[in-house]
Amino acid sequence: MAALLADVVIDTDYGQLDLLWSDDGGFDGDVDRFFANQVNGLVGAADPNGVYLNLGRRSGGSHVRIVLLKAEPDDPGEHWEDVVEVSLVIPAGREVRWMSWAQETSGQVDIPAGSYRLRVSARGRDVGAADEFADGVVDHYLLELWSATPQEDSILRVGTDNARYWHAEWGGRR
Repeated sequence: MAALLADVVIDTDYGQLDLLWSDDGGFDGDVDRFFANQVNGLVGAADPNGVYLNLGRRSGGSHVRIVLLKAEPDDPGEHWEDVVEVSLVIPAGREVRWMSWAQETSGQVDIPAGSYRLRVSARGRDVGAADEFADGVVDHYLLELWSATPQEDSILRVGTDNARYWHAEWGGRR
């Protein structure tokens, strides 16, 4: 059983999307702060205040769906081109929200305190990166969370040139 937490088109700049549970969070350009000791370059989870998602589309609307699961999901299937997993811990008493660059858009996400695994599946990263001003939504993201003990991040699938670039550029810090 899954709880749908968000299903929105997020307008952003610089391809930035954060999941935050602290006022001190949010991507500030310090790549090492978010990607230290990680192999992937798409989802930075090294900061204890939140997670940074590097979207394929620099500007415009990207479809984001956030789901809370009771157990680890099945294989994401070929429908998703790029898939990574990270771990995160949300401290007690914190409210979680998603936020785009410079807090242009944001929303609450009802995730209880605890230790989670986050799988981010993406498709359309190459299309989004090639034409940031394309009409309509061209890149899509599925964020699935389930209770799990912390473990190292992992790259489950790489299917786009954009993901390969960011894994090489920001990943590999482990």
